[in-house]
Amino acid sequence: MTASKPIEYRDASPAVRAVFDDIKATRKVDDVNNFWKYLAADPPTLARTWQGVKEIMAPGSLDVLVKEMIYLAVSVTNGCGYCTASHTAAARRAGMSEAMFGELMAVVGMANETNRLANGYRVPIDPALER
Repeated sequence: MTASKPIEYRDASPAVRAVFDDIKATRKVDDVNNFWKYLAADPPTLARTWQGVKEIMAPGSLDVLVKEMIYLAVSVTNGCGYCTASHTAAARRAGMSEAMFGELMAVVGMANETNRLANGYRVPIDPALER
């Protein structure tokens, strides 16, 4: 069961519609996905989150594909099924191949395993790594 109900464009306040319009224009889509519709139950959170995502995921020193693959890796690690599906689709649209997806999942799995081992063994950080 969800904590709130999605806000559809036709039922949205002018402030929510403005954010939805920006999402649709920026992403070149006809409708916003469910994540944004659920966040619209709290317009300040919707606006703040969209602004952050829009800024961070824009092309920069890292290209969009790299950013989407990082977002996907973190989503898998955090166990967010929705974000994993969303960012898998976005990464594929940005050019991620099946081979890249497989290699990314291998890296995510290995990083999670070795992170847990290092934490479990309480391995101290080597002085050479602290530079």
